[in-house]
Amino acid sequence: MVLTPQSIRSNVQIKMNGEYIKKEQVISLSEFWNEKQISYFKKMIQQGGALKINGDKFEITIQETIVNSRGDKDGGIITIPGADERF
Repeated sequence: MVLTPQSIRSNVQIKMNGEYIKKEQVISLSEFWNEKQISYFKKMIQQGGALKINGDKFEITIQETIVNSRGDKDGGIITIPGADERF
């Protein structure tokens, strides 16, 4: 069993040995992993962190979307026209 493209989401960045790698490279590497290593990698994709598989160091970073207290995506800083003028 190998990783599928659906298991690696677009908001996940993966570094292998200090260099960013693409989803396709991770999938081809997973062909040489056993079931335990694949399930551990899937867990780390969900939560982020660092791990080592077959001598390769992986650093997984998740880019989370910022949400407000209601769970909606935050709109950012609201700028008011004319507020830049000083007194």
